[in-house]
Amino acid sequence: MIRRVVASLLFICIPITLISQEAMTTEKSQLPYYEIPTAPDSYTASTVAARMIDGLGFRYYWVTDGLRAEDLTYKPSEDARSSEETNDHIYGLSRMILNAIKKLPNVRVEEEGITFEEKRKRTLEILNEASQILRENPNLSDLDIIFEGASRSSSFPFWNLINGPIADALWHCGQVVSFRRASGNLFNSNISVFNGTVKE
Repeated sequence: MIRRVVASLLFICIPITLISQEAMTTEKSQLPYYEIPTAPDSYTASTVAARMIDGLGFRYYWVTDGLRAEDLTYKPSEDARSSEETNDHIYGLSRMILNAIKKLPNVRVEEEGITFEEKRKRTLEILNEASQILRENPNLSDLDIIFEGASRSSSFPFWNLINGPIADALWHCGQVVSFRRASGNLFNSNISVFNGTVKE
């Protein structure tokens, strides 16, 4: 009798656990870049640039996944940025990338009261939008980075977007990985950054 009761309880509990894990995976995969998107059919300047942003988005998704409060406050020295401050910088860089691709000027805007999770979500959505627009734009020569200030404005060609904000954001993703390891929260070993996939 006792064996039957235990077996019944196990039968009930196992599906609940599976549903819970599936729900968690579904919730995470609702954000862009849980896995890298399917590669474009052809190699063009715009599809290659879009793929670079996809690579950034995929890495950013996983280097920031599961960061704890102690990870966000970690910094290697007093003079260094914390992990959260580094994430804020990546968020700003992602906005700069999208503004250039949408032909909008960069104007300094202070945002307050936004949580880390909200900034993470926005960063992923911004990168995804930038990639989608790029795929449909055959001409990169008119996508300048424009900076507008109170007294003057300046612009730079798309080349600077590659070696500037895109490369810089990738650089800082590496910092976040390093910081989370130092604070005891290892990067998920099931992630293949080469293939852009998650090992289940």
